[in-house]
Amino acid sequence: MYHASFRQLQALVLVGRHESVSRAAEEMHVTQPAISAQLRALEEVAGTALTRKVGRNIQLTAAGEVMLDFAERILQLWEQAGDELGELQGVSTGTLRIGAVTTAEHLLPSMLVKFTTERPNVRMKLQVGNRSEIVGLLSRKEVDLAIMGTPPREFRINAARFAHHPMAFVASPKHPLMRKKRVTLDDIVGANLMVRERGSGTRTTVERVFKEHGHSLHFGSEVSSNEAIKSMVAAGLGVGFVSVHACALEFEAGLIDILPMRESPVEGDWHVMHLVDQPLPRIAAAFRDFMVNSGQDLIGAELETFYRKHMHPKPKGK
Repeated sequence: MYHASFRQLQALVLVGRHESVSRAAEEMHVTQPAISAQLRALEEVAGTALTRKVGRNIQLTAAGEVMLDFAERILQLWEQAGDELGELQGVSTGTLRIGAVTTAEHLLPSMLVKFTTERPNVRMKLQVGNRSEIVGLLSRKEVDLAIMGTPPREFRINAARFAHHPMAFVASPKHPLMRKKRVTLDDIVGANLMVRERGSGTRTTVERVFKEHGHSLHFGSEVSSNEAIKSMVAAGLGVGFVSVHACALEFEAGLIDILPMRESPVEGDWHVMHLVDQPLPRIAAAFRDFMVNSGQDLIGAELETFYRKHMHPKPKGK
């Protein structure tokens, strides 16, 4: 085992993650034969087969799964060693490994720009996906920090609130409901409500809103992305329940607007979290603290103009 290289371990990790030699080759910027050669060399060192072909996919054997766990830990420790050495030399450096739900990608840029501008040597690895995908990345320790609304309960995490999260019922300005002085949930039930998939933060919130007001949730369409909901709402196909953060451009262009409802906007919270039993790299800890201390101010500044235009109260301070 003493002759295994980091490249071989990385090839195993990527093949195990994607179940594909071609996708591993793309990510490492090498050819497929090069990945196959790395795997064969690692199998010779290990003295046993680490992968097997199943149809068009490549899957790990039991030995491969064991090796994968150690390979991920070895590579992560090596990366952390470089970060620690950089800190000793007085350089604010390291790799930010962040997983964020799709809605959060609309609020992260301003924070990342502010944080990295002051730390030009920081590298960033941002992975965006739905809630279940981000929970999976965090549980497999593929990211150090995860950003979402409601923290998962599947495992022990340390979660900190860093900002308020306004969500709202929206429609095209030409939608008939926009002519009403006050829209009710009864109106929404008959208006082809479009919501995100089960498990997403906005879906959980809209379910809670209906339940708290004694209504059963009746939705017209379940849609897997904010972009699709906004496009269909702008086209007049119904109303949607989405994050206000995700609609800045559409609000500004006059494509969609918030329906006049007592229940809208609904205030939720954003959380940044990490595994309790996983040491947090210094750069990740610094970004977590930055989000907790400055997140609300940065996001609040961006939303202030919107709330003033739409005559809604601004989000309450932390």
